Amino acid sequence: MRRASHRKGRALAANFDLPKLPRRLEASPPPTLEIARGLGLRLEDIGFDRHEPSLFTAGAPYLFVPVRSIDAIGRARPADMRWNADGGPATFLYTSEVVEAGSAYHARMFAGGWGVAEDPATGSAAAAFAGVTVAFDQPGDGAHALTIEQGFEMGRPSLIALGLEVEGGELRSASIGGSTVIVSSGALEL
Repeated sequence: MRRASHRKGRALAANFDLPKLPRRLEASPPPTLEIARGLGLRLEDIGFDRHEPSLFTAGAPYLFVPVRSIDAIGRARPADMRWNADGGPATFLYTSEVVEAGSAYHARMFAGGWGVAEDPATGSAAAAFAGVTVAFDQPGDGAHALTIEQGFEMGRPSLIALGLEVEGGELRSASIGGSTVIVSSGALEL
């Protein structure tokens, strides 16, 4: 895939510590077959390694859907995602197959129930993804840094930095960061 050119604007670096740590939601995710059908995928496209669909939040609820390959994630379409209606959890698809060397995950985010068909970079999902990473990858104690690539299918590639601090197998702190490009601005005169 080729990298899209940035529009007018200046790049702004940003890095934020999360105000609260991500947590797994008590509700169960929809059945895997329903998730696959709702995304226009096959059942065998869902899941890899120890990763399985899960619900996490760091403020906004997300259904995290591990997808087996970058090909499958590219085929995903938010066709009939009943769980996403009326403000339900947005859907964050991710795979460990990546486009950019050095990235840890490739992702897409659909949130039709929030009025967002697809988002090129979703900081709130990356924040909650810290919980997913600790739950399924079980990183050892210490500091960890990984990059999530998103927006490639939209022609708006984004790289989101996710920092984790793990102690005793538990997530103790997390941060998200990256660069932004101003694509438009406006002013309101009263």
